Amino acid sequence: MSPDLIGTVAAVLTTVSFVPQVWKIWRTRDVSGISLLMYAVFTTGVGLWLVYGLLLGAWPLILANAVTLTLALLILFMRIRWGRVASAR
Repeated sequence: MSPDLIGTVAAVLTTVSFVPQVWKIWRTRDVSGISLLMYAVFTTGVGLWLVYGLLLGAWPLILANAVTLTLALLILFMRIRWGRVASAR
């Protein structure tokens, strides 16, 4: 198995793993189990992985981290937006 194939499969699996979380939060608007600090740090890390991939020109890293960054930002946005609503009650 080639390194690019392994990297691509790993990238697809780790990226797709975020979809159920995004969908569940979107559907239920329940962000009580989402750590704001963890997602802020994680999103920053994914952004840096994206920059690293861009610097290397490594398309598996670029594509996977661009999609993961988008999904992580969605979760972070929903956590900030709907976490305030829950706190206000």
